[in-house]
Amino acid sequence: MLRRTAVVLLALVLGPVAAAGCSSAEPVPGTPSTGPTAASAPASAPVPASPAATPSVAVRGTVADGLRSPWGLAVLPEGDLLVSERDDGRILRIAAEGGAKTEVGTVPGVVAGGEGGLLGLALSPGYPADHLVYAYLSTADDNRIVRFPYDPSRPAGRQLGDPTVVLTGIPHGPRHNGGRIAFGPDGMLYATTGDSSDRALAQDLNSLGGKILRVTPDGAPAPGNPFPRSPVFSYGHRNVQGIAFDPQGRLWASEFGEDNWDELNLVRAGGNYGWPEVEGIGERPGFIDPVVRWRTSESSPSGIAYADGAVWVAGLRGTSVWRVPLDGDHLAAAPQEFFDGAYGRLRTVVAAPDGTLLLMTDNTDGRGDPRPGDDRILRLTVS
Repeated sequence: MLRRTAVVLLALVLGPVAAAGCSSAEPVPGTPSTGPTAASAPASAPVPASPAATPSVAVRGTVADGLRSPWGLAVLPEGDLLVSERDDGRILRIAAEGGAKTEVGTVPGVVAGGEGGLLGLALSPGYPADHLVYAYLSTADDNRIVRFPYDPSRPAGRQLGDPTVVLTGIPHGPRHNGGRIAFGPDGMLYATTGDSSDRALAQDLNSLGGKILRVTPDGAPAPGNPFPRSPVFSYGHRNVQGIAFDPQGRLWASEFGEDNWDELNLVRAGGNYGWPEVEGIGERPGFIDPVVRWRTSESSPSGIAYADGAVWVAGLRGTSVWRVPLDGDHLAAAPQEFFDGAYGRLRTVVAAPDGTLLLMTDNTDGRGDPRPGDDRILRLTVS
Protein backbone atom coordinates (compact mmCIF):
# COMPACT_ATOMS: atom_id res chain seq x y z
CA MET A 1 0.00 0.00 0.00
CA LEU A 2 2.80 2.41 0.77
CA ARG A 3 4.32 1.95 -2.68
CA ARG A 4 1.00 2.54 -4.46
CA THR A 5 0.23 5.56 -2.29
CA ALA A 6 3.59 7.10 -3.12
CA VAL A 7 2.85 6.94 -6.84
CA VAL A 8 -0.70 8.24 -6.43
CA LEU A 9 0.67 11.26 -4.62
CA LEU A 10 3.30 11.58 -7.33
CA ALA A 11 0.59 11.67 -9.96
CA LEU A 12 -0.88 14.70 -8.23
CA VAL A 13 2.53 16.36 -8.30
CA LEU A 14 2.96 15.49 -11.96
CA GLY A 15 -0.30 17.07 -13.03
CA PRO A 16 1.15 20.55 -13.63
CA VAL A 17 4.31 19.30 -15.32
CA ALA A 18 3.42 16.06 -17.09
CA ALA A 19 3.05 17.71 -20.47
CA ALA A 20 6.40 19.45 -20.46
CA GLY A 21 7.83 19.33 -23.95
CA CYS A 22 4.64 17.76 -25.34
CA SER A 23 3.00 20.59 -27.28
CA SER A 24 0.50 19.38 -29.85
CA ALA A 25 2.43 21.39 -32.43
CA GLU A 26 5.39 19.04 -32.12
CA PRO A 27 5.67 16.15 -34.59
CA VAL A 28 5.41 12.47 -33.80
CA PRO A 29 8.21 10.03 -34.70
CA GLY A 30 8.54 9.70 -38.44
CA THR A 31 8.00 13.43 -38.98
CA PRO A 32 10.78 14.79 -36.74
CA SER A 33 11.39 18.39 -35.85
CA THR A 34 14.59 20.12 -36.87
CA GLY A 35 16.19 20.73 -33.49
CA PRO A 36 16.06 20.33 -29.71
CA THR A 37 12.64 20.60 -28.11
CA ALA A 38 12.27 22.85 -25.07
CA ALA A 39 9.76 22.24 -22.30
CA SER A 40 6.34 23.69 -23.05
CA ALA A 41 3.95 25.43 -20.69
CA PRO A 42 2.56 23.35 -17.83
CA ALA A 43 -0.70 21.47 -18.26
CA SER A 44 -3.68 23.28 -16.75
CA ALA A 45 -5.53 20.36 -15.14
CA PRO A 46 -4.19 18.04 -12.43
CA VAL A 47 -4.11 14.28 -12.85
CA PRO A 48 -6.90 12.49 -10.94
CA ALA A 49 -5.72 11.03 -7.63
CA SER A 50 -7.42 7.70 -8.39
CA PRO A 51 -8.25 5.98 -11.68
CA ALA A 52 -11.91 5.67 -12.59
CA ALA A 53 -11.47 1.91 -12.93
CA THR A 54 -8.63 -0.47 -12.20
CA PRO A 55 -8.49 -3.41 -14.61
CA SER A 56 -8.17 -7.00 -13.51
CA VAL A 57 -4.79 -8.42 -14.54
CA ALA A 58 -4.31 -12.16 -14.16
CA VAL A 59 -1.72 -14.77 -15.12
CA ARG A 60 -3.37 -17.07 -17.64
CA GLY A 61 -0.44 -19.44 -17.63
CA THR A 62 3.29 -20.00 -18.02
CA VAL A 63 4.45 -20.03 -21.63
CA ALA A 64 7.98 -21.24 -20.83
CA ASP A 65 10.36 -21.64 -17.92
CA GLY A 66 13.98 -22.63 -17.35
CA LEU A 67 15.40 -19.64 -19.25
CA ARG A 68 18.88 -18.27 -18.44
CA SER A 69 19.23 -14.47 -18.16
CA PRO A 70 16.61 -13.79 -20.85
CA TRP A 71 16.47 -10.26 -22.25
CA GLY A 72 14.90 -9.70 -25.68
CA LEU A 73 11.55 -11.08 -26.83
CA ALA A 74 10.01 -11.02 -30.31
CA VAL A 75 6.71 -12.55 -31.43
CA LEU A 76 6.80 -14.45 -34.72
CA PRO A 77 3.84 -14.12 -37.12
CA GLU A 78 2.54 -17.57 -36.20
CA GLY A 79 2.66 -16.76 -32.48
CA ASP A 80 5.85 -18.54 -31.45
CA LEU A 81 8.47 -16.49 -29.62
CA LEU A 82 12.13 -15.68 -30.11
CA VAL A 83 14.06 -15.02 -26.89
CA SER A 84 17.63 -13.83 -26.44
CA GLU A 85 19.72 -15.06 -23.51
CA ARG A 86 22.08 -12.27 -22.50
CA ASP A 87 24.99 -14.24 -21.08
CA ASP A 88 24.94 -17.28 -23.41
CA GLY A 89 24.48 -15.29 -26.60
CA ARG A 90 21.79 -17.77 -27.64
CA ILE A 91 18.46 -17.25 -29.31
CA LEU A 92 15.70 -19.71 -28.48
CA ARG A 93 12.39 -20.34 -30.21
CA ILE A 94 9.52 -21.06 -27.84
CA ALA A 95 6.30 -22.63 -29.03
CA ALA A 96 3.28 -20.51 -28.17
CA GLU A 97 1.40 -23.67 -27.22
CA GLY A 98 3.21 -26.07 -24.93
CA GLY A 99 6.34 -23.96 -24.52
CA ALA A 100 8.73 -26.36 -26.28
CA LYS A 101 12.15 -24.72 -26.68
CA THR A 102 14.36 -24.99 -29.76
CA GLU A 103 17.84 -23.49 -29.89
CA VAL A 104 17.93 -21.29 -32.98
CA GLY A 105 21.64 -20.52 -32.69
CA THR A 106 24.35 -18.54 -30.96
CA VAL A 107 25.03 -15.02 -32.20
CA PRO A 108 28.74 -14.69 -33.04
CA GLY A 109 30.81 -11.96 -31.44
CA VAL A 110 28.79 -11.58 -28.24
CA VAL A 111 30.95 -10.75 -25.22
CA ALA A 112 28.87 -10.89 -22.06
CA GLY A 113 29.80 -9.14 -18.84
CA GLY A 114 28.10 -6.84 -16.39
CA GLU A 115 24.96 -5.57 -18.11
CA GLY A 116 26.26 -6.37 -21.60
CA GLY A 117 25.71 -9.37 -23.83
CA LEU A 118 22.97 -10.37 -26.25
CA LEU A 119 20.18 -7.88 -25.58
CA GLY A 120 17.24 -6.72 -27.72
CA LEU A 121 15.62 -8.50 -30.65
CA ALA A 122 13.38 -7.21 -33.43
CA LEU A 123 11.85 -8.69 -36.57
CA SER A 124 12.28 -6.92 -39.89
CA PRO A 125 9.12 -5.10 -41.05
CA GLY A 126 9.30 -7.39 -44.08
CA TYR A 127 9.88 -10.51 -41.99
CA PRO A 128 7.26 -12.73 -43.69
CA ALA A 129 9.21 -12.28 -46.93
CA ASP A 130 12.83 -11.68 -45.88
CA HIS A 131 12.99 -13.65 -42.58
CA LEU A 132 15.48 -11.18 -41.10
CA VAL A 133 16.03 -10.89 -37.35
CA TYR A 134 17.84 -7.92 -35.79
CA ALA A 135 19.82 -8.11 -32.54
CA TYR A 136 21.57 -5.60 -30.26
CA LEU A 137 24.72 -7.05 -28.73
CA SER A 138 27.90 -6.24 -26.84
CA THR A 139 31.32 -7.07 -28.25
CA ALA A 140 34.77 -6.61 -26.73
CA ASP A 141 34.90 -3.08 -28.14
CA ASP A 142 31.40 -1.68 -28.54
CA ASN A 143 27.68 -2.28 -28.62
CA ARG A 144 26.27 -2.87 -32.09
CA ILE A 145 23.27 -3.97 -34.09
CA VAL A 146 23.41 -6.90 -36.50
CA ARG A 147 20.87 -8.76 -38.59
CA PHE A 148 20.76 -12.28 -39.92
CA PRO A 149 18.41 -14.52 -41.87
CA TYR A 150 16.51 -17.08 -39.83
CA ASP A 151 15.67 -20.45 -41.38
CA PRO A 152 13.71 -22.71 -38.99
CA SER A 153 13.91 -25.60 -41.46
CA ARG A 154 17.61 -26.04 -40.69
CA PRO A 155 18.84 -28.22 -37.79
CA ALA A 156 18.44 -26.84 -34.28
CA GLY A 157 21.32 -24.61 -33.24
CA ARG A 158 22.22 -23.81 -36.87
CA GLN A 159 19.21 -21.82 -38.01
CA LEU A 160 20.88 -18.41 -38.10
CA GLY A 161 22.59 -17.24 -41.27
CA ASP A 162 25.71 -15.11 -41.37
CA PRO A 163 25.23 -11.79 -39.59
CA THR A 164 25.38 -8.46 -41.37
CA VAL A 165 26.53 -5.49 -39.32
CA VAL A 166 23.92 -2.73 -39.27
CA LEU A 167 25.42 -0.19 -36.84
CA THR A 168 28.62 -0.13 -34.77
CA GLY A 169 30.37 2.25 -32.40
CA ILE A 170 27.77 2.44 -29.64
CA PRO A 171 29.72 2.98 -26.38
CA HIS A 172 30.05 -0.13 -24.24
CA GLY A 173 30.76 -0.56 -20.56
CA PRO A 174 30.03 -2.88 -17.65
CA ARG A 175 26.86 -0.88 -17.00
CA HIS A 176 24.36 1.27 -18.92
CA ASN A 177 24.35 -0.38 -22.34
CA GLY A 178 20.75 0.32 -23.29
CA GLY A 179 19.86 -2.45 -25.69
CA ARG A 180 16.21 -2.28 -26.76
CA ILE A 181 15.44 -2.15 -30.49
CA ALA A 182 12.11 -1.81 -32.31
CA PHE A 183 10.84 -0.88 -35.73
CA GLY A 184 8.52 2.10 -35.74
CA PRO A 185 5.38 2.65 -37.79
CA ASP A 186 7.58 4.64 -40.19
CA GLY A 187 9.60 1.49 -40.99
CA MET A 188 12.72 2.89 -39.33
CA LEU A 189 14.73 1.07 -36.64
CA TYR A 190 14.86 2.70 -33.21
CA ALA A 191 17.58 1.69 -30.73
CA THR A 192 18.18 2.72 -27.13
CA THR A 193 21.68 3.27 -25.80
CA GLY A 194 23.15 4.01 -22.38
CA ASP A 195 25.87 6.38 -21.28
CA SER A 196 28.15 3.39 -20.46
CA SER A 197 28.76 5.11 -17.09
CA ASP A 198 30.39 8.09 -18.84
CA ARG A 199 27.80 10.71 -17.96
CA ALA A 200 29.07 13.36 -20.35
CA LEU A 201 28.29 11.23 -23.40
CA ALA A 202 24.55 11.75 -22.95
CA GLN A 203 24.86 15.45 -23.90
CA ASP A 204 27.49 14.90 -26.60
CA LEU A 205 25.79 14.84 -29.99
CA ASN A 206 28.93 13.35 -31.53
CA SER A 207 28.53 10.22 -29.39
CA LEU A 208 25.96 7.43 -29.78
CA GLY A 209 25.89 6.93 -26.00
CA GLY A 210 22.93 8.06 -23.89
CA LYS A 211 20.65 8.38 -26.92
CA ILE A 212 17.70 6.99 -28.77
CA LEU A 213 18.81 6.32 -32.34
CA ARG A 214 16.74 6.19 -35.52
CA VAL A 215 18.24 4.48 -38.56
CA THR A 216 17.12 2.82 -41.79
CA PRO A 217 16.91 -0.99 -41.85
CA ASP A 218 20.43 -0.91 -43.34
CA GLY A 219 21.79 1.29 -40.52
CA ALA A 220 22.08 4.67 -42.24
CA PRO A 221 20.80 7.81 -40.47
CA ALA A 222 17.08 7.87 -41.16
CA PRO A 223 15.66 10.53 -43.47
CA GLY A 224 14.25 13.48 -41.52
CA ASN A 225 16.34 12.92 -38.41
CA PRO A 226 16.68 16.11 -36.34
CA PHE A 227 20.46 16.35 -36.66
CA PRO A 228 21.83 16.22 -40.21
CA ARG A 229 23.63 13.00 -41.17
CA SER A 230 23.28 11.69 -37.61
CA PRO A 231 21.40 8.63 -36.32
CA VAL A 232 20.56 10.52 -33.10
CA PHE A 233 16.82 10.99 -32.55
CA SER A 234 16.87 12.17 -28.91
CA TYR A 235 19.56 12.66 -26.29
CA GLY A 236 20.24 13.36 -22.63
CA HIS A 237 19.38 9.79 -21.60
CA ARG A 238 21.07 7.82 -18.84
CA ASN A 239 20.03 4.26 -19.76
CA VAL A 240 16.88 3.61 -21.78
CA GLN A 241 15.82 -0.05 -21.90
CA GLY A 242 12.23 0.17 -23.02
CA ILE A 243 10.51 1.71 -26.05
CA ALA A 244 6.99 1.32 -27.42
CA PHE A 245 4.74 3.08 -29.93
CA ASP A 246 1.12 3.93 -29.28
CA PRO A 247 -1.58 3.75 -32.00
CA GLN A 248 -0.94 7.39 -32.96
CA GLY A 249 2.75 6.64 -33.57
CA ARG A 250 4.00 8.43 -30.46
CA LEU A 251 7.20 6.98 -29.01
CA TRP A 252 7.38 6.19 -25.27
CA ALA A 253 10.56 5.23 -23.43
CA SER A 254 11.48 4.04 -19.95
CA GLU A 255 14.69 5.24 -18.35
CA PHE A 256 16.74 4.19 -15.34
CA GLY A 257 17.52 6.96 -12.90
CA GLU A 258 20.59 7.09 -10.69
CA ASP A 259 19.73 7.63 -7.02
CA ASN A 260 16.35 9.32 -7.10
CA TRP A 261 14.01 9.08 -10.08
CA ASP A 262 13.20 6.58 -12.82
CA GLU A 263 11.24 7.94 -15.78
CA LEU A 264 8.65 7.28 -18.44
CA ASN A 265 9.17 9.77 -21.26
CA LEU A 266 7.25 10.80 -24.34
CA VAL A 267 10.06 11.06 -26.87
CA ARG A 268 10.24 13.96 -29.31
CA ALA A 269 12.57 14.32 -32.26
CA GLY A 270 15.63 16.27 -31.19
CA GLY A 271 14.50 16.37 -27.57
CA ASN A 272 17.00 16.72 -24.72
CA TYR A 273 15.89 14.65 -21.71
CA GLY A 274 18.32 16.23 -19.30
CA TRP A 275 20.80 13.64 -18.10
CA PRO A 276 23.13 14.28 -16.31
CA GLU A 277 21.94 17.83 -15.63
CA VAL A 278 18.46 16.72 -14.58
CA GLU A 279 17.15 13.49 -13.06
CA GLY A 280 13.36 13.32 -12.95
CA ILE A 281 11.50 16.62 -13.09
CA GLY A 282 13.67 19.71 -13.40
CA GLU A 283 11.32 22.29 -14.96
CA ARG A 284 14.35 23.77 -16.70
CA PRO A 285 14.23 25.41 -20.13
CA GLY A 286 15.71 23.25 -22.88
CA PHE A 287 15.06 19.94 -21.12
CA ILE A 288 11.97 17.73 -21.47
CA ASP A 289 10.52 16.42 -18.21
CA PRO A 290 9.10 12.90 -17.87
CA VAL A 291 5.40 12.13 -17.99
CA VAL A 292 5.83 9.82 -14.95
CA ARG A 293 8.59 9.43 -12.43
CA TRP A 294 9.12 6.74 -9.81
CA ARG A 295 11.54 6.37 -6.96
CA THR A 296 14.31 4.03 -8.13
CA SER A 297 13.30 1.48 -5.48
CA GLU A 298 9.78 1.36 -6.93
CA SER A 299 10.55 0.59 -10.55
CA SER A 300 13.97 0.37 -12.27
CA PRO A 301 12.03 0.10 -15.55
CA SER A 302 13.22 -2.09 -18.38
CA GLY A 303 10.88 -3.26 -21.17
CA ILE A 304 7.59 -1.50 -21.90
CA ALA A 305 4.56 -2.17 -24.09
CA TYR A 306 1.48 -0.27 -25.19
CA ALA A 307 -1.88 -2.02 -24.75
CA ASP A 308 -5.39 -1.27 -23.59
CA GLY A 309 -4.94 2.51 -23.58
CA ALA A 310 -1.88 2.40 -21.37
CA VAL A 311 1.87 1.92 -21.28
CA TRP A 312 2.84 -1.18 -19.30
CA VAL A 313 6.23 -1.04 -17.58
CA ALA A 314 8.26 -4.04 -16.35
CA GLY A 315 10.22 -3.21 -13.19
CA LEU A 316 13.45 -4.91 -12.17
CA ARG A 317 14.32 -3.63 -8.71
CA GLY A 318 10.66 -2.73 -8.13
CA THR A 319 9.53 -6.30 -9.04
CA SER A 320 6.20 -4.95 -10.31
CA VAL A 321 4.34 -4.24 -13.52
CA TRP A 322 3.07 -0.67 -13.72
CA ARG A 323 0.10 0.33 -15.85
CA VAL A 324 0.25 3.98 -16.90
CA PRO A 325 -3.20 5.04 -18.20
CA LEU A 326 -2.96 7.63 -20.96
CA ASP A 327 -5.21 10.17 -22.57
CA GLY A 328 -3.35 11.04 -25.73
CA ASP A 329 0.06 12.35 -24.70
CA HIS A 330 -0.60 12.79 -20.98
CA LEU A 331 -1.65 10.84 -17.91
CA ALA A 332 -5.33 9.93 -17.63
CA ALA A 333 -5.04 8.65 -14.05
CA ALA A 334 -2.50 7.63 -11.47
CA PRO A 335 -0.24 4.68 -12.41
CA GLN A 336 -1.37 1.30 -11.11
CA GLU A 337 0.89 -1.44 -9.73
CA PHE A 338 0.48 -5.19 -10.22
CA PHE A 339 2.30 -8.34 -9.03
CA ASP A 340 4.46 -6.55 -6.45
CA GLY A 341 7.21 -9.07 -5.65
CA ALA A 342 5.20 -12.07 -6.85
CA TYR A 343 7.63 -13.07 -9.62
CA GLY A 344 10.82 -11.18 -8.76
CA ARG A 345 12.66 -9.02 -11.28
CA LEU A 346 10.70 -8.29 -14.45
CA ARG A 347 12.71 -7.60 -17.60
CA THR A 348 10.39 -7.45 -20.58
CA VAL A 349 6.71 -6.99 -21.35
CA VAL A 350 5.32 -7.38 -24.87
CA ALA A 351 1.81 -6.95 -26.28
CA ALA A 352 0.86 -10.15 -28.11
CA PRO A 353 -1.37 -10.09 -31.20
CA ASP A 354 -4.13 -12.01 -29.36
CA GLY A 355 -4.59 -9.15 -26.88
CA THR A 356 -2.66 -10.75 -24.04
CA LEU A 357 0.58 -9.48 -22.52
CA LEU A 358 3.78 -11.50 -22.33
CA LEU A 359 5.80 -10.86 -19.18
CA MET A 360 9.37 -12.16 -18.83
CA THR A 361 11.21 -12.43 -15.53
CA ASP A 362 14.95 -11.94 -15.05
CA ASN A 363 16.02 -13.45 -11.75
CA THR A 364 19.04 -15.33 -13.16
CA ASP A 365 20.99 -12.25 -14.27
CA GLY A 366 23.21 -12.19 -11.17
CA ARG A 367 21.14 -9.59 -9.32
CA GLY A 368 18.01 -11.56 -8.57
CA ASP A 369 17.01 -14.38 -6.27
CA PRO A 370 16.18 -17.29 -8.61
CA ARG A 371 13.14 -19.39 -7.77
CA PRO A 372 12.33 -22.89 -8.99
CA GLY A 373 11.58 -22.68 -12.71
CA ASP A 374 13.19 -19.28 -13.26
CA ASP A 375 13.39 -17.60 -15.56
CA ARG A 376 9.96 -17.75 -17.15
CA ILE A 377 7.54 -16.11 -19.55
CA LEU A 378 4.02 -15.55 -18.27
CA ARG A 379 0.91 -14.79 -20.32
CA LEU A 380 -1.31 -12.11 -18.78
CA THR A 381 -4.93 -11.30 -19.49
CA VAL A 382 -6.40 -7.86 -18.86
CA SER A 383 -10.10 -7.30 -18.29
